[in-house]
This record gives sequence, structure tokens and C-alpha cells, in this order.
Amino acid sequence: MAKKQKRRDFIRKCSIGGIAIAGSSRGFRTSEIIQPTVNHSLSQTYGVNDQIRLGIIGCGIQGFSNARAAVQVPGVEIAAACDLYDGRLTRMKEVYGNHIQTTKNYKELLGMSDIDAVCIATTDHWHDHMLKEALSAGKPAYLEKPMMHHIDEGLSMIEAEKKSGLPVIIGSQRASGIDTLKAKELFEQGVIGELNLVDIRYDRNNSNGAWQYSIPTDASPQTVDWDAYIGDAPKMDFDATRFFRWRNYQDYGTAVAGDLFVHLFTALHVITSSVGPERIYATGGLRYWKDGRDVPDITLGLYDYPETEQHPAFNVQMRVNFVDGSGGGSQVRMIGSEGVMTLGWNDITIERNPVDSRPAYGGWDSYATFSKSEQEKFEKWFKKTYPDKKPEMRSPTHMKYSVPDGYSAHVDHWANFADAIRNGTKLVEDTTFGMRAAGPALATNNSMYERKIINWDPISMKMI
Repeated sequence: MAKKQKRRDFIRKCSIGGIAIAGSSRGFRTSEIIQPTVNHSLSQTYGVNDQIRLGIIGCGIQGFSNARAAVQVPGVEIAAACDLYDGRLTRMKEVYGNHIQTTKNYKELLGMSDIDAVCIATTDHWHDHMLKEALSAGKPAYLEKPMMHHIDEGLSMIEAEKKSGLPVIIGSQRASGIDTLKAKELFEQGVIGELNLVDIRYDRNNSNGAWQYSIPTDASPQTVDWDAYIGDAPKMDFDATRFFRWRNYQDYGTAVAGDLFVHLFTALHVITSSVGPERIYATGGLRYWKDGRDVPDITLGLYDYPETEQHPAFNVQMRVNFVDGSGGGSQVRMIGSEGVMTLGWNDITIERNPVDSRPAYGGWDSYATFSKSEQEKFEKWFKKTYPDKKPEMRSPTHMKYSVPDGYSAHVDHWANFADAIRNGTKLVEDTTFGMRAAGPALATNNSMYERKIINWDPISMKMI
């Protein structure tokens, strides 16, 4: 109890101090551009012999997205690419030059002595295999989220990273975003009081958002190495839809929770310094996109976060709806005792609504049911017990922070990885962090599919 009161006193002092400064005579602005303050330099230059030569394993949507972000970091170049579809390898050469090495065999890429690091952006069911093999081959790895396909794969991946001593960063770039870091700063200042509820939604209303990605007209067993793709998944004949729209199938992907909830857990854990929830319950279903997929298009999760040294106990409600007729959109609302902090894609809004510490009477209240004489006695007692406070300057109730035009958290995330390779800089999202974001996300699926509450140990990262 003493520890809890001490933390509350600290939050209260920080809250009062932070708001007082913002509203001081030096001037208060209701909007502000967040200035990048990163622990690396994006203005360095490197010679030809000092480049980090990167191999991309998996050249689909996210593979190309990672390549675009990586080459914006000084001293990083794309040197090799691996994919199981011929057309993607052709496209990599079209974009990054005929000089890059291409292969359909990831083991061949890992064996290339002139490749310094790899990006693994494959289907989820290959993540654990490829990460371990990359580390065994001496290659630092940028591994796409979610870290693993099944919860029981995660701890061995953490052990592989520790044993190798090589940098591994999980590719949920919100961990590096200056908006996320600003939200962390504001949270720790206590500007919303004590956190009690986080309300998160990530809704979509279009076919691509629902993973109905384009399938090339030349897709066939001749252009796709289907047997290599299957790996340890159930064996079946070639299916172009399962290859190019793999997120729709449990054999290769991790459904809504693994694709999207994991991003939200990442941001939440950075902001609150939390290691995760202890109780998980989820539901959902396939309501609209009945195209052969075996994953839901609506998922709702409820999470209990216990009190820690870093934050009070709070609840999270998280939703993804691929059938959102209101138009889609996403936001993270962190609701506290004195206000709410709303995170959009590129901005943060603070709205403060402090509750008067004095009790109220009148209006919708039992006071109106008292007899007239008792109302008079009550009012006299109330005014004596709670005398009017002296007039005070009101603190600002609304503040908005935005990232600069053109800012990319994805580039910052890659810069952190590059700095870790060059200088041993601490990673913002290693495998332990990645497991603590992916574990609750995948446990969400367990809860939904098995129709039961999941008890999760966020310290040991296990279901209990």
C-alpha cells in the first residue's frame, strides 16, 4: 500500500507540474510538432566498403516495404533477395539493380559470405526456423512480426538470440516511433492521471485490408516453389490463393491478432513499460469475408493488466473489424482518472477532464429526495465541510502533438537495427520484447478458438 501511495503521489506531482509548465506565462500552444530525438544518426555517410549488405528473405508486401525503409538508412544496401515466386525476384532486380543476387533457396542466401544481415519477411510459419538458421550462420536478423507462429516456439527463439550474441530486432516499428515515445513521456508525466482502461480499435472496410491480395496471372507450380513454401505445414497440392493470400489461413499465418493486435501490444508496452497482461479472453467470428479462409474477420479481445512498479492495474479492450461499414480507421485511447490520451497514426491528442475531488450534491442525486428541512441542514453541513476553494487558473484541457511531414517510424526502426550491428546500440525490440507482444496476441487466438479464458504469465512468457 505504501508503494502504491508513493507512486500515486509521484504521478500527481508530475501531472500538476507538467500542466503548470504547459500553461505558464511563457505561452501555451494547443498543438506541437514532435521533433525526432533518436539515439542514432541518419546523417552519416559510409563508403562502399562500409556498407551493411542486406539480404531480403521473403519479397512480398512487407519484404518490399522493409527494403524501401532499409535503404533510407545510410550505409545499408540491398545485396541479395530470396523468394519462392519468380516474379518477385524479377521485381527486386528491377527495383534494386541486376547486380543483386537472387535465389529461391534461403539456405543459399544465408551461406553467402558477403551478406552481413538478413530481413526475414516470410509467412509466420517459417519465422522460427529461419531465425535460428540465420543466427547459426552468423547473420543479424530483422524479423517481421509476429515473432513466432505458435507460442511454444518463442522461448527457444529468445535462447537462440542470446546464445548467438547477434542483434535481432522484431519488425513492429511502432516501438521506434517518435509518437510512441512522446506518448510514453506524457504517460510517465501523469497527464491523464492513473490509467484504468485502454480502448483500441483497428478496423478496415476494403478487400485489400481484408487480405484479398492480388494474385499474378502466371502463378503456377512452374513459377512458385510450392513444396518449399509448405515446410512443416500440412501437405497439399498447389494453391495460388494460399500462397499469395496466406494470412487467411491458420497453417501459415496468425490471423487478425497475430497480424494487427501485436502492433497494438507493442505500442502499449512501450508507453506503459508493461510486460503484458495476466488474463486474456477473446471472441469473434467470420462474418463477411467467406472466401475459403479459416480465420475470423472480426476479433475482440479483453485483457487484465496487473499493477506493477511502472503502472497501475488496468484493462484493455481491443477490436479489429474487417467489415466496418463506418469506413474503418484505428485509434488507441488511454483513459485515465484525469483525462484521455488518443494515439492516431501520426498524432497524439490529450484531453483533460479532472474530476472535482469534492463530492457533489443536487441534480441527479438523492439530495432531491430529502425533505425541505433536511436539504437545508445538509446544505449547511456541506458548505462547512467543503468550503469553496480559492479561484485558480484553469489548466489547458486539450493538446495535440503531431509527427513532422514525411517522418517514418519504419526508417527509425531500421536505423536502430543498423546501429546495433555497427555499434552495439541497445535494440528497442529484441526477441524478449517481441515475445511479450506476440504471446498475448497468439493467446488471443487460443482463447477465441478454444472458447476459454487464458491465464498468461507475462514474466515467464507462458500460458498457465
